[in-house]
Amino acid sequence: MAAAPTIDQTKLEAFMGQFVQDMGAAATAPLVVIGDKLGLYKAMADGTPVTPAELAERTGCRERYLREWLCQQAASGYVDYSDGAFRLPPEQALALAEDDSPVFIPGAFQLLASIIKDEPHITERFRSGEGMGWHEHDHDLFEGTERFFRPGYLANLVASWLPALSGVTAKLAAGGARVADVGCGHGASTVVLAEAYPAARFHGYDYHPESIERATQLAKQAGVEDRVAFVLSMLARVVPEAPTR
Repeated sequence: MAAAPTIDQTKLEAFMGQFVQDMGAAATAPLVVIGDKLGLYKAMADGTPVTPAELAERTGCRERYLREWLCQQAASGYVDYSDGAFRLPPEQALALAEDDSPVFIPGAFQLLASIIKDEPHITERFRSGEGMGWHEHDHDLFEGTERFFRPGYLANLVASWLPALSGVTAKLAAGGARVADVGCGHGASTVVLAEAYPAARFHGYDYHPESIERATQLAKQAGVEDRVAFVLSMLARVVPEAPTR
């Protein structure tokens, strides 16, 4: 019979500390999604301290649940608490309430929430060895990905990423350039480019019908539908395959 392993108490305590931190982060993620979907952060974005009752009046949500949500958010450092009122500091407001901010993060939490929803399907793939297509994921993955990456595109794509490529911006500005975005998803980067370079023409390709539909809507909302076309195409599909045995 093998001897019992010697436990390093210091290492065990360090690991348990990491576990508690990870558990807190995991518990916070769905509550950030709730705050985002219900507009709670936006309702607090002016930085004015609010009580649960005042936030309930602003948002139409129930005070009882908002009190618990606010307390958790304060314990996690997402909002401040003092004398019975809660306040969203300007730094957190920039990250949680301003969709176009370069540090906007709710999309990342929405993306993470989709992974939890997909867990049963992914677990089964571990047993079967089959792949899981992009189209098989929960809707929050598609929307969360767009909302997470879009702020980075707004802040960097035109200002620094494209200028780092020799001659590209000049071609886009001159007219006659045609750009293909393969695997465009919701088309966030394509729309940003179309807004910046009206003389160029842009084509987004994706095999996911709902993403193409959403991308087309976003192009219309941005007023660039005259120079952007989103096309449903299997060329954008990478088919996951089971490993050979």
